[in-house]
Amino acid sequence: MVSPSTRQLPSADEATPELRRRWAFVLIVAVLLAQMAVAMITTAVRQTPTIDEPVYVGTAVVYLDQHSLRYNPEHPPLGKLIIAAGVAFADAHLDRAFAGDETQLGRQVLYESGNDPGRLMLLARLPVIVLTLLFGLVVLAFARDLAGPVGGLVALALYAFSPDVIANGSLATLDVPVAGFLLTSVWLLWRARRRPGLYLPLSGLALGAAVATKMSALAAVPVLLLLVVLSFRHANPTHRLRRGVVAAAAVAVIAVAVVWACYLAVDPQLRWQTPSDAPVVHGLRAIVYWLPLPEPYRYGMRFQFGLEDQVWGTFLFGHYHQGPLWYYLPAAMLVKTPLGMLALWLAGAGVLLSVPRLRPAGLYVLVPTAVLLASAMTGSRDLGVRYVVFAPMFLAVAAACVVVVRRRWAHIVAAVLVVFTAVSSLLTFPYYLPYSNEAFGGPAHTHLRLHDSNVDWGQDLGRLADRLQQDYAGQPVWLVYKGSGLPSYYGIHAADPLAVPQQQVHGLLVVSDSAIAKADARLTALIANSTPIDDVGHSITIYRRP
Repeated sequence: MVSPSTRQLPSADEATPELRRRWAFVLIVAVLLAQMAVAMITTAVRQTPTIDEPVYVGTAVVYLDQHSLRYNPEHPPLGKLIIAAGVAFADAHLDRAFAGDETQLGRQVLYESGNDPGRLMLLARLPVIVLTLLFGLVVLAFARDLAGPVGGLVALALYAFSPDVIANGSLATLDVPVAGFLLTSVWLLWRARRRPGLYLPLSGLALGAAVATKMSALAAVPVLLLLVVLSFRHANPTHRLRRGVVAAAAVAVIAVAVVWACYLAVDPQLRWQTPSDAPVVHGLRAIVYWLPLPEPYRYGMRFQFGLEDQVWGTFLFGHYHQGPLWYYLPAAMLVKTPLGMLALWLAGAGVLLSVPRLRPAGLYVLVPTAVLLASAMTGSRDLGVRYVVFAPMFLAVAAACVVVVRRRWAHIVAAVLVVFTAVSSLLTFPYYLPYSNEAFGGPAHTHLRLHDSNVDWGQDLGRLADRLQQDYAGQPVWLVYKGSGLPSYYGIHAADPLAVPQQQVHGLLVVSDSAIAKADARLTALIANSTPIDDVGHSITIYRRP
């Protein structure tokens, strides 16, 4: 038997190439994440609050200052606790006597309490940015497990250059955190096929974090629990099926415990009174009453059901519809995903399904993606691809599998498509929210096909203020703004063109593109008699009226 001291170690010449490869790998990872960080921080600094952010930031301030769950109960607390990690450094003030609703709360915190909105928003966005970068490492690790180091780099590159991930990862919102936690849970389940004792509990924690961030994660829970059984059975093929079911139950208990812990972290006494006007649900929805989750969570689910029962408008490819379109999200993804990325997604999915050793991974990567997409497509709110931001994460892992194909041309094509994706993403900097790919005319034309958080989420009020001051100083301004920002705070002194007779509106007519998409007869008439002369951030159009 050869002792460890006498084993033959690799020579310096043999070790050097391997060391160089490792350092090259680390360097590429660092460069990809660094460019993503720069893109997200730049975006976070330059964008004023989007429509949803003030509610989450205001709620985070209440969490920190009053330990109350009364605001924004339609969403679980973890995402807002993450935002609160940044807000805690802002020393934000809020009048304890304030008694308005959550929309008024956001405005009160940002503009009416003596806080600095720019600094407060940046601090609120930074924890989400950090979390988004960490999820990039999960994408890298998952893809590396399936397709090796090169596959890991392909996946990370697609993730790091995804305009949708950059756009939503730079905001103090919940969409990227919930998608990232779900991806983390699935990756840990994949690893549990070899070490279930270590990875199944960790997967339960990640699943609980997802469910405690946004209720849309509930659609994935049955699939992930089935994957628990599958992973346990793979690791212990001689054990009976019931042990796998017990393992799934244990993971579910851990996830539920995480949800309870998040509510108790906000209010250890769980002081909560369900509003008397809480929606009553029937049929299959009535299962909400039996879920082992905190009462405010179950109330939030009922509130969400009420929102789903409303009729929401949909704008797609230049046409406005009353009610949802079942194909809206796939169509919007076709517009807003880089062409190279789309091609690699399809190719990677094909490889996952066709290569025998990778087929088991297809259950972990493709099935949760399909279930989450199907769930999102049944929703009534066609407001943006942010509802499917999990797709660029999961499908980046699938795309990595193209490198498994042992054909030189396949590797060359994959490299070209990654570069094409990177160039398309870099060219849209710093306007990631209104991104659309080259087949649909790029960011400047997105508003012709989509609206709301796909294009105009109220993010360019600060840019508008700068443009008016630099290029149109002293000219009368009429403003139709769709957003949560306060125009007067940014020095925009404008009148409402919809509040006076049409013949009185002269000068600059400034309209959010989402308002144009949903314009009523009065606004349509104003626009028809105006000349477009400028656009701000590809989300606000400036007209001149004689």
